[in-house]
Amino acid sequence: MGLMVTLKKVKPYLAMISLQFGYAGMYIISLVSLKRGMSHYVLSVYRHVVATVLIAPFAIVLERKIRPKMTLPIFLRILALGFLEPVLDQNCYNLGMKYTSATFASATVNMLPAITFIMALIFRLETVNFKKLHSAAKVVGTAVTVMGAMVMTLYKGPIIDFLKKGAHNQQQANNDSADQHWVTGTLLLLASICGWASFFILQSFTLKKYPAELSLTAWICLAGMVEGSIVTLVMERDMSVWAIGWDSRLLAAAYSGIVCSGIAYYVQGIVSRERGPVFVTSFSPLCMIITAALGAIVLNEITHLGSIIGAILIVFGLYTVVWGKSKDLLPNAKAIQDDDKSGTHELPITDSIRSISNNDVDAGVTKIPVIVPHH
Repeated sequence: MGLMVTLKKVKPYLAMISLQFGYAGMYIISLVSLKRGMSHYVLSVYRHVVATVLIAPFAIVLERKIRPKMTLPIFLRILALGFLEPVLDQNCYNLGMKYTSATFASATVNMLPAITFIMALIFRLETVNFKKLHSAAKVVGTAVTVMGAMVMTLYKGPIIDFLKKGAHNQQQANNDSADQHWVTGTLLLLASICGWASFFILQSFTLKKYPAELSLTAWICLAGMVEGSIVTLVMERDMSVWAIGWDSRLLAAAYSGIVCSGIAYYVQGIVSRERGPVFVTSFSPLCMIITAALGAIVLNEITHLGSIIGAILIVFGLYTVVWGKSKDLLPNAKAIQDDDKSGTHELPITDSIRSISNNDVDAGVTKIPVIVPHH
């Protein structure tokens, strides 16, 4: 009996840790495929083909009675959502990762909560009261996170050799051509994060008009697949880029579509309902650490001191924002307690919870409503 209770308590932790390994694997597999010549446009399209095939049946069956009627304004919002995340975010992210490294890209994803918070302030989805400590912490954490990203971008510093491979000269020579694209890659990654944050903002407004999460996700994946195909046909004139075989290209498309757009949705949904969104977001920096370790071992990536300092600042800023957000959720917790006293057990779903997403995150993952990031 005691063992079952212990397993029940540990289950959310094991689930989220396992999911971070899944996201880290996606970063590595995607980067290997891109460096072997796979078009990042094609990767995004095939990923959403897999995601659509996986999610659509569940949406059709489980939400057949609650699915709202499709209207023109909702359809236009879905088209915008399909462009912001599946097309803009993932293509900018994959190309930015190709120009920099998997470790660097996964670290910049931790800026997502901060960028989303800034945009939420602009659209009045968040409020700041400097008289309250937790409210001021969100602003301070956002500033520290942006500072960490600037350190990673502008300062590289000496090479840190964790594994003592002693093979820097050859690797540095291989990276000389990539180093000149480092700033370009960083700007692409920032554009990716801004597109991802814009997706969450628009998603929160769309859910008010179309409160069917699975169906909306399926529509977004379908729209992203179609729009991504159009963009690919414009950008890639050689039709041979669409060809994939039994190699890393097929693995990257299938892995990211199934693990990071299918299993991730299920796992994050369960954990978010049990422990809340703050619990889910607190695990996103773990993905960065795992990716850095795998990148050094599998891809022989070079780690610079600037990346480590910047990553530490980003993680500190992220947890400061998360702590401030956790205090914002206290009124909801009080509402739940009041409902328990009155015999009502329906959990309130707020717009702020709907608008937050995970790491995943993925850098290249389909984001699901009511799910907390990242990457």
